[in-house]
Order: sequence, then C-alpha cells, then structure tokens
Amino acid sequence: MTWEQVNSGETIGQLGSEQGVILQDEVLPDVSRITLERDGKIAPFSITCGVFGAFMHTAFAGTASEAKQKYNAMKADIEQFPDDDELVGDWIERFTDQFN
Repeated sequence: MTWEQVNSGETIGQLGSEQGVILQDEVLPDVSRITLERDGKIAPFSITCGVFGAFMHTAFAGTASEAKQKYNAMKADIEQFPDDDELVGDWIERFTDQFN
C-alpha cells in the first residue's frame, strides 16, 4: 500500500474541512484519505481521515509533534482496516476511541 499526495500536492496551503490550513493531504487509492490541518476552528491541529464507504473521523492535537505522531499512527492503523465486514464495527470503535 502506497500513500500518495492528493492532487499532486495542490491542496497543501488551502483550507480544509476544519477550516485550517492543510499541511499534509494523502490518499491510499481506493481505500482512504487523511488530512492534517493547522489553526482550524476547534484546535491548533486536526487530522481528518476516512475509509471510503465505511467511516470518517477527526482527531485533534495541541502541538505539531503530537499532530504528526497521530497522523502517522492513524495512517498505519488504516492500512490494517479489516476486509471482513464482521470485524469493521469493532475496528472503527477501537480506532475512534484511540484517536480522539
């Protein structure tokens, strides 16, 4: 699995869904998208991600280092999204509890 920049990086510097400046914006083709923003309406940093057709979630961070750590951990976890529909609900619940 290889993450790619969304639109070849054209979204960097634009406003994201949390009304912050997009710092990173990546897609795992046909699977997921994750976006890191700075200075949004709710928190200094926000990480919004989703698995296409399954769920969307936003986590928040107070510092750049915390945000980068969460961003990378969320990406790694998304790569483990289950193929078995019976496991998806439990996976989503654990993910959203872990990354809040």
